[in-house]
Amino acid sequence: MSTPIIDTNVFLGRWPFRRLPLDEAPLLAKALRARGIEQAWAGSFDALLHHDVDGANGRLAALCQRTDKELFLPIGTVNPALPDWEEDLRRCQEKYRMRGIRVFPNYHQYKVDDAAFVRLLKQATERGLLVQLVVSMEDERTQHPLVQVPHVNLAPLVEILKSVPGLRLQLLNAFRSLRPDLMLKLIGAGHVTAEIATLEGVAGIEGLLNQIPVERLLFGSLAPLFYLESAILKLQESKLSAAQDLAIRRENAVKLLRG
Repeated sequence: MSTPIIDTNVFLGRWPFRRLPLDEAPLLAKALRARGIEQAWAGSFDALLHHDVDGANGRLAALCQRTDKELFLPIGTVNPALPDWEEDLRRCQEKYRMRGIRVFPNYHQYKVDDAAFVRLLKQATERGLLVQLVVSMEDERTQHPLVQVPHVNLAPLVEILKSVPGLRLQLLNAFRSLRPDLMLKLIGAGHVTAEIATLEGVAGIEGLLNQIPVERLLFGSLAPLFYLESAILKLQESKLSAAQDLAIRRENAVKLLRG
């Protein structure tokens, strides 16, 4: 644990379906710091179901600032299915000084090849913003029966990526549904990365690196919805070279955020 970690996938606020042990920002910050996390890219649980996306973004920015501004890097949400989403995008960058946005096509009920979403990708790229696409949030077996949310279908992205040069796209919580062959197609079409929160199996990282370049894999925990320790153990139980370990822990995230 001597090398600090950049966690590219955490959330602040309250998960709407149950209380979580670390759903208070100061408690989460303490746990992250104790386990060697030097920076955590934080989205908002509120943004999944609230129509007032700007309100969620504003609260997120303020919460990061007052809790631990050196640790939490706020990542805003934009929903292209809502009217005036362009203003939400502008405020993310210009008002809240965010470096990236998170999008939830499944919770917000649009497809990745919808025209408005493609426009969002282009405008975010023009602004130099990182885009994090959340493929899933919760195991489908534990979802509330009235809120059954499928995985995002990523296949149409292969062609879309070719039409948005310069886009930096990170897939979050992708490995419950993302096939290695599709991941390779996405990597071939554009600057696409993923993180390890939902990667399962013994020596999962080690096996995945036999199929995709290490430069396209980052650390992510999905804390506090998932246990932070689970993601850290994934690094420890795979046989990684020092260079691979460093890349996943922090260097790939530094490069991705820098552009």
